[in-house]
Amino acid sequence: MLRPIARLKVALNGSRPPGAHPALPCTPAELAVAAQAAVAAGAEAVHLHPRRADGRESLDAADVGAAVSAVREACPATPIGVTTGLWISGRDVAARGRAVAGWAGLPRYRRPDFASANVSEPGFTDLVTTLRELDVAVEAGVWTLADADALSIAGGLPRLLVEVMRPETDAEAVLARLDTLGVRGERLLHGDGELCWPMVALAGRLGLPTRIGLEDTLTSPDGRPVADNAELVRLALSAWSAA
Repeated sequence: MLRPIARLKVALNGSRPPGAHPALPCTPAELAVAAQAAVAAGAEAVHLHPRRADGRESLDAADVGAAVSAVREACPATPIGVTTGLWISGRDVAARGRAVAGWAGLPRYRRPDFASANVSEPGFTDLVTTLRELDVAVEAGVWTLADADALSIAGGLPRLLVEVMRPETDAEAVLARLDTLGVRGERLLHGDGELCWPMVALAGRLGLPTRIGLEDTLTSPDGRPVADNAELVRLALSAWSAA
């Protein structure tokens, strides 16, 4: 069962290339250090994008297992999740499916506790089935009203990520549509880039958990560059509580 998040999950690195920020973690060792600091600052769960040796994102079992096990050793009591972004497989649905199915060969401590799956990406339903067979909990990435509609026939998922990527997206309308359709699952609200901090504040006002990290933004609410993921966690918890 996916443990609920009361306030905040940290997203350590995302798709940013190595060097995009001085504290961007890419290697398993860097991810472990960053996760430990973020959890100490108040993060309740960790989301990360595993990398190959050259820094590129990876869904391969060896890279996923190395990243997850390093973070688990540093944060043994913290749920750890990974991406399944279709862009990582060059938008090849079958290749992504094979890569994720390959996680079956990982020992449980090297396998993620949860994985995000974007509703709008082709192959979503089959991906959810594969993750369930692996006993990896699913977070559904909901970007639009159309995504909310699609989830109405997808069955209950433990967590829904209402992810605001574009200014024209009405987060409250998406949340309301999910409620109207009776879609079950914990709601987590967050934004990307310039929309990050407004969504942290909105999540606080609505009493919903949110997400923060160098995946989402490199700056504080006032536009100042931040030192690392841990600083973002502290700032987000303050902004969430103040809202």
